[in-house]
Amino acid sequence: MKNLSALGHKTLVWIQDVGLLIIAIATIIAVAIEIVSMFEAMTVTLADLLLLFIYLEVLAMVSIYLDSGKLPVRMPLYIAIVALARYLILDMKSLDTWRMLGVAGAALVIALAILVIRFGHARFPYEKADGS
Repeated sequence: MKNLSALGHKTLVWIQDVGLLIIAIATIIAVAIEIVSMFEAMTVTLADLLLLFIYLEVLAMVSIYLDSGKLPVRMPLYIAIVALARYLILDMKSLDTWRMLGVAGAALVIALAILVIRFGHARFPYEKADGS
């Protein structure tokens, strides 16, 4: 029974690694497509740079997960803030006041969540398990 459990765990780890590899490859392809579109347009906008930054954050998140086996909760939150900022920048003219305030409020709530998480990690650090 123990061998079956170990085999199941190894299989799940392998599936996770394959999934992360697919995410990394898809992100690299998306970066290449974005760079090609910037060359074709012969211009680089702030929206382009923010999108590239989001792609880099995704790659960094995959790298951290592969290195440590742990996914920091803050990484997706940072990506979400950048995505909201990009949305505001791209659609500023078409957003009504309430939607703009809603998006800005969502970014503020996410930023506050990051502060709470950072405070919690500093004030109440995880206890290290024996042997680690």
